[in-house]
Amino acid sequence: MIKYNPDLYGMAFTYDEFHGMPWKQIGNSGLRAPVIGLGAWKFGYPETGDGARVTEKEALALLDKAWEEGVLLWDTANRYNASSGNSERVLGTWFVKNPEKRRDVILCTKMFGSMDGKTPNHCRLSRNNIKDAVYACLERMQTDYIDLLYFHQFDAYTPVEESLSAIEDLVAGDYIRYLGVSNFSKENMELYEKTSNSMSIRTRVVAVQNKFDLLHGEYAPNDGVLDFCAKHNVAFIPHGPLASGLLTDRYLDASKVGKGDRLFDEGTYDPGAMRSELEKVAAIKDLASEYDMTVSEMSLAYMLTLDGMGCQIPGATSTEQLVSNAKAGKVTLSDDARKGMKRITGIG
Repeated sequence: MIKYNPDLYGMAFTYDEFHGMPWKQIGNSGLRAPVIGLGAWKFGYPETGDGARVTEKEALALLDKAWEEGVLLWDTANRYNASSGNSERVLGTWFVKNPEKRRDVILCTKMFGSMDGKTPNHCRLSRNNIKDAVYACLERMQTDYIDLLYFHQFDAYTPVEESLSAIEDLVAGDYIRYLGVSNFSKENMELYEKTSNSMSIRTRVVAVQNKFDLLHGEYAPNDGVLDFCAKHNVAFIPHGPLASGLLTDRYLDASKVGKGDRLFDEGTYDPGAMRSELEKVAAIKDLASEYDMTVSEMSLAYMLTLDGMGCQIPGATSTEQLVSNAKAGKVTLSDDARKGMKRITGIG
């Protein structure tokens, strides 16, 4: 039963922002989401050995702050953290604690890879696995529906018609609301569009989540997807928009890099091999300082100006990082700032 709430009396007829955060449409759909969201990849229970970097207690505090900042596009996947499902479980704990705020959140998760069992039917995009995976995701996140479900990878074995018809069933049952894809090539996108047209279905791909950052652009073999999105009004929502933290000033001074820094912990920090990338980061830092912004803030703000680009979903391990990321969505870059970023990155 919905109870009356005087705090909601006298509202405006429509809204385009929440807590100062602008929202935009996701592709050619009516669904709107904040331009800056939150990636929940490393939320989990590290004490169990799942490889997470953010504990449940820390994550819940981040989610509380995200709501305060209007950062309400929350992105996860069933396989995050050693195929444990723990990132989804953490989000579910927050929803149980804040049931009245569930509709405020645009909840996104992904399925494809093996989960909850080791048979060949526990993976890929068959009707069986799509439905079983979605039901398991809903149980872990303790919610009745998923706002945006992504196929985590292209399936070269299952007929696209079968996968899309399963999504039609789930939409009809109100288990999911919208469909996205992830790690798709331009050819994969074209096939899905062609198949959707031939089937005359209502559930179309509204978003694609591929790897992209300003140091490397699109990653092979998925070149050309951003341009496809711009032409076909699909939202390109990049994963890893800050290049695993490289697009910050954290790694510019090698003497200060050590345990606790993600690239160091993962064994991928090599300042010699990263010389060209670090030179770009240093140039971005100089430019950003002219506008009282950080490297990450300038990078995220510039990404939002690119044709075809949708919302950004950077991760965060502290409330300070989250607030900084949120700032990027609330600024408008000048023409000079955009020209400077294009000159430095070669993108735009």
